[in-house]
Amino acid sequence: MHPDLKDILFLDIETVRIVDRYAQLSDRLKMQWARKANFFKREETQTDGDLFQDRAGIYAEFGKIIVIGIGKYTEQNGTLGLRTRYFADHAEKKLLAAFGDTLEKMGPTTKLCAHNGKEFDFPYICRRALVNGVPVPGVLNVAGKKPWEVNHLDTMEMWKFGDYKHYTSLDLLAAIFDIPTSKGVMDGSMVSAVYHQQGDLNKIAEYCVGDVVAVAQLYLRMKGLPLIESSLIVNT
Repeated sequence: MHPDLKDILFLDIETVRIVDRYAQLSDRLKMQWARKANFFKREETQTDGDLFQDRAGIYAEFGKIIVIGIGKYTEQNGTLGLRTRYFADHAEKKLLAAFGDTLEKMGPTTKLCAHNGKEFDFPYICRRALVNGVPVPGVLNVAGKKPWEVNHLDTMEMWKFGDYKHYTSLDLLAAIFDIPTSKGVMDGSMVSAVYHQQGDLNKIAEYCVGDVVAVAQLYLRMKGLPLIESSLIVNT
């Protein structure tokens, strides 16, 4: 296997607002959300409740993780493949504990890779682990570490090439590199509705794993390597 491909665990998370309706928040959290919402741009008719419905899931203080998808390269007879799996549960603490156990078993050489992971996925997992009283996995805990000791990769950062003002979505990069994605199934804006109204974790998990595959394929293209054939991508 190419040295740049060893020990990488690709991941993606799906998050939703902590409760379905703003009215279900405690008075204390309603007050805190109102303070945060004061900094948002809003239409004249938008209330704090409207903003909660639209945006709460992206903030670890007002959201929760319902799915974590992971993937790792495999090699057989010199041919590169990808193996994926997911953790999905209504009970966030159970999901985070299972994911943490898996990470710890993989050992200290594991490198994590996500698209915009350094700004979203990695810190979100750490924050929700603390809220749930779950140990933060060592590979995610960057406290006290020097930059070169942090085994975190980020395909969005790789695409920036030092341009820190530049944001590019996974969907756009997948399009320009002709990488198949799960966007035909659903998109990120639909996750909360599918979860709170339908409770369909499997549908969300399939979408999440699709993004894991897209990130793993994008990483290959960023290294100038060919994509993995779909027949060699296996969900376990």
